[in-house]
Order: sequence, then structure tokens, then C-alpha cells
Amino acid sequence: MAVLLGFDYGTHKIGVAVGQALTRTATPLETLGMVNKKPDWQRIARLLDEWRPQAAVVGHPIEMTDREADNAAGAKRFARQLQGRFHLPVHLADERLTSREAWARLGEKAGKDPTRVDSYAAKLILETWLND
Repeated sequence: MAVLLGFDYGTHKIGVAVGQALTRTATPLETLGMVNKKPDWQRIARLLDEWRPQAAVVGHPIEMTDREADNAAGAKRFARQLQGRFHLPVHLADERLTSREAWARLGEKAGKDPTRVDSYAAKLILETWLND
């Protein structure tokens, strides 16, 4: 049963979710802050050690016009670093509208804790990739 971690990369925080290929479902885990404007690699290493995923999926920011969003370069750099540091297959997945969908699905809960949106968006990104 393949376990995967999903990441919603942002310049200030990164949402993380875990999922499995068999059920094609994912669960939000947490939202990581940046450390000196860089991903929290120590926390990511602990998550990888805990979940032992076979691969990772990183959201690829694409606009509705099919053009890469301004933050796409950062997400792709994060994906390359994740692959290089941990020797893990990393896939990019279209993350179009996932944050908006996360806000809509979380409703009032999102207003009370906006960091939940990022991990929920990571869940949606991972489920999108699993179902494609």
C-alpha cells in the first residue's frame, strides 16, 4: 500500500497531508512555518521518517489561463530540493483553486485557524494527483 505525502508550498508556510494510493484519499497533517525564509527541513525529515512515503506530491501553481503562477518557480525549486535531499520521487500536481476549495470546505473553521487551509489544500492536491 503506497503512502504519499502532499505539499502545498508557499513562501511563508507549507501545508502537508498524507495519503495512500489504495484508497486515493488523503488527510491533512499540519502546516509548517519557514525557518529563516527556507522550508523547515528538519520537520520535513521527521515527517518523512514517521510516514515513510514512497513518493511526494507538490502543488504546481497554475493560473486559470494555464500559465504558471508567479510562485511556481518557488514550488518547483522546493520539489527539486525535496527530491535531492531525501532521494524520494517527487511529482508536481496542478493545484488550481485548491486553496479556494479548502476555504470553502472548512468554512468557519478556516476563520478560526487559517493555517488549517494550507494542510487541507495539500490534501486536495494529493487527492487530485492520486485520482488522475
